[in-house]
Amino acid sequence: MEFRLLGAVAVATENGDLSLGPAKRAGVLTTLLLRPNAAVSVEQLTAALWDEAPPTHSRTVLHGHVSRLRALLTAHGAQAYGVELATQGSAYVLRTPESLIDAHRFDELVSLSRVQRRPADAVLMLREALSLWRGPALTGTVASPPLEAAAHALEELRLASVEALADAYGQLGEHERAAAVLRTEAVTHPLRESLAAALMVALSRSGRQSDALDWYHRTRRLLADELGVDPGATLTGAYTAILRAKEPARVPQAAAPAAPERVPDLLPRAPRGFTGRGDERSALARAVASGDGPVCLVTGPAGVGKTALTVHWAHERRDDFPDGRLFADLRGFSDTPAPETHAVLREFLLALGVPVRGIPETAASMGALYRSLTSGLRLLVVLDNALNSEQVRPLLPGGDQCVTLVTSRDRLGGLVASDAARPVPLAQLPAADAAALLSAVLGAERIAAEPAAAARIAALCDGLPLALRVTAARLAGSPQWTLDTMAGELADEQNRLSLLAVDDTGVAASLRLTVQQLHPKAGRMFRCLGLHTGPDLDRYTAGALAGTSPAQAAAALDLLACAHLVTESPRGRYAPHDLVRLYARTTTAPEAGAEAEPGAGPEADPKAGAGAGPEAEPGAGPDGLRRLLDHYLHTALAAGAAAEPGSQPCCTLPADALRPPAVREFADREAALDWYAAERAALRGAVEAAAAAGLHDRAWRLVLLQWPLILWRIRDGWVPLLEQALISARHEDHADAQARALALLGWVLHREGRDTEALAHLEQAPALAVRAGDVISEAIALLNLAVVLDGAQDGAADSARAGELLSYALTLATGAHHPPTEILALQHLADHCLTTGAYAVAGEHAVRALGLATSPEAAACRVQLRTTYGAALAGLGRADEAAEQLGRAEREAASAGFLDGAVLARQRLAELSAKR
Repeated sequence: MEFRLLGAVAVATENGDLSLGPAKRAGVLTTLLLRPNAAVSVEQLTAALWDEAPPTHSRTVLHGHVSRLRALLTAHGAQAYGVELATQGSAYVLRTPESLIDAHRFDELVSLSRVQRRPADAVLMLREALSLWRGPALTGTVASPPLEAAAHALEELRLASVEALADAYGQLGEHERAAAVLRTEAVTHPLRESLAAALMVALSRSGRQSDALDWYHRTRRLLADELGVDPGATLTGAYTAILRAKEPARVPQAAAPAAPERVPDLLPRAPRGFTGRGDERSALARAVASGDGPVCLVTGPAGVGKTALTVHWAHERRDDFPDGRLFADLRGFSDTPAPETHAVLREFLLALGVPVRGIPETAASMGALYRSLTSGLRLLVVLDNALNSEQVRPLLPGGDQCVTLVTSRDRLGGLVASDAARPVPLAQLPAADAAALLSAVLGAERIAAEPAAAARIAALCDGLPLALRVTAARLAGSPQWTLDTMAGELADEQNRLSLLAVDDTGVAASLRLTVQQLHPKAGRMFRCLGLHTGPDLDRYTAGALAGTSPAQAAAALDLLACAHLVTESPRGRYAPHDLVRLYARTTTAPEAGAEAEPGAGPEADPKAGAGAGPEAEPGAGPDGLRRLLDHYLHTALAAGAAAEPGSQPCCTLPADALRPPAVREFADREAALDWYAAERAALRGAVEAAAAAGLHDRAWRLVLLQWPLILWRIRDGWVPLLEQALISARHEDHADAQARALALLGWVLHREGRDTEALAHLEQAPALAVRAGDVISEAIALLNLAVVLDGAQDGAADSARAGELLSYALTLATGAHHPPTEILALQHLADHCLTTGAYAVAGEHAVRALGLATSPEAAACRVQLRTTYGAALAGLGRADEAAEQLGRAEREAASAGFLDGAVLARQRLAELSAKR
């Protein structure tokens, strides 16, 4: 069995090629073969199969293709060759000896040819490697960016191998064979200058100088006609060498670029007070040393100190570049227009010693001369403040010993892809370096006198060198100000951005220039971020804010991440830094839906109802806060349903609630609780914002809908939020909301050991639930009140009342046919009976509840019930049965990850063993 990628994708066997079926199935196999023996995620496979957004059933289609491939391989004895298509978590892996893949054998042969000392051996290996090709790589698969990129990479390696084969023939003196190998490829790839140059050399060495020169002129015309560029240094060098070999007297000295008479140095002065950045300076040094003609890309947000680092490093390493240092401010993020390419090239050529009369007229010719002049130099080129990759490429020098440093607020992924630029990301200064920067301006004594205030200033400045320098400048100009006073001023979010500005320099001005250059959709998303109430958000929340689909929101957020305005976490959440968030709040977000694509938003849903779509006119309908709040309401309801399947929602949506463009789905309780935990800060902010805006009907709902998180994972810090829910519920005069808020608040206070306060709230809850006519709400209020009474210090009276309340709550739950509340009532009754010594009745209640708690989601309930049942059996003297129940409770708790339950069951088992 053999896997073929170098031509039409195929699986070859002794009986012929297997029929792979449609192109997408071949695409799945190809993607797996490109990463043999490694896990390939569903997302990677999806990207390889669909060029645009995949259909909603894409996972089903993908699984179908994988299943058929697995069956095909199994049916043809793949296991005998060590081949297996396996599932690994949520990914797939094709386990196979790599020698069965023709692309791997090709790569191995090419690599071996490079280390051969004898050219004849290299020829044999390269010929064998190239014989594996049967046509364009990856033929027969779908046309998607990942597969096209892989095919292009394989083709580039093939062409490089052809050039290496010709070179090996040349070392053997077989120049005619070298020319024959190269001619076919040069005809097929007429714009590949390295092929043309190698063919010219081979023809010249074969005694066919006129053919070689003709090939040069043919290629030069094609480059001019097709691309509008002049030949590069490789082609020009071959042409010059052939001319000199043929008629050296006919090449006038003036035609060759003159060597510079002086060392050019266009660097601005080194920044004053530069401090820190040891790791980044080391990263620059490693990147510079890692290859020929390296391009280093220093990226980061506005004000993070990219230019300062780069210029400081350039001065620090000036001795490494004896042939000079060039610098250009490309003004990509500036109020002034960016310089034209020809203007920068002209300045560079003048610095390199080219006389004014010797500078060509066109930018293309200037670029060719610039690359030719720098081809043999050890030169540093600094291109500062680049807007995009296109602005940088014409200014890259031609020599392998030249180093280029580029700074940008954008990631410039195109430059990474096309020129192997090595990113050196720049983050905010750590606390120690931020304090050192302040010290460099204000003096060590002033910082040492107020170290805590200095640290607070650094935090409020977000670790941005620009903000720190502006603050230091204000303090230097006002010696009567203490650092603590400045920290207090900066703590006021309303005035912080204005304080971080001196003359025409400031954080807001710098961020404004970044935002001006954004794509319109990214700019609109940035303005919407100012409405968000938390430290980070996901694509669903962003889509709700902007009135777009999550996919559109993710695309806009990715653009903001490229511009270093937000940071993406591995969990798919995006966080703007504090100063960026403050600036976003100063902008005005347009109404939602202004850019929504057809079918992307809720307006495409005929069932969405009134108010679901975007506003028809600016200013009409709800604002961004309403969109955010209603998004959280819809999502919290979905999360609650996943966390407690079958439970009654604690509330319904407000009558005028907006339907968000999409609502996240949750696979299980853990996924729902993870969302609650990730959004906890944002939900708290949303509650505060809703109450401040008078949207009390949203405020109390957003609090109560978080009850699964309170119950299952996070127990602390809820009292202030629940008190706000109660205030908002009372403002709305919503009896059921008041009852639920009081019941939940009482339960939380009881958990914190504040029983007196808990009882004060819980005593009010049942009557409000009765007034609301909600039987389940009444039952839960009674249960919570009873639990607190059971632990009160007033003895038998409270215990008796607790028992009555629990029995009545059970009657209500049973009559309402609501098993979750019935189970809860039985559980508390069983525990109550344990405390009173009624072990037989406790056991009966526990067994009855166990008969109801059969679903997988009820594992925690079963653990508690079995623990109670075991304790009841122990009280009845049935020790063996008790040990069995407690053991089962411990095992199920461990299996479900219910740590508290496992600990309690283990404790009861230990007590039982001690009594035996």
